[in-house]
Amino acid sequence: MHRYGSIDEQVGAILFLASDEASYITGVTLPVGGGDLG
Repeated sequence: MHRYGSIDEQVGAILFLASDEASYITGVTLPVGGGDLG
């Protein structure tokens, strides 16, 4: 995609990680960058 994501595009992952549905997830990196800018 080669662009920075908007807050609206990133909020889904943030809300999921903060929810009870993500209670089993520990110690993981979840990239939500939309692709490499380099």
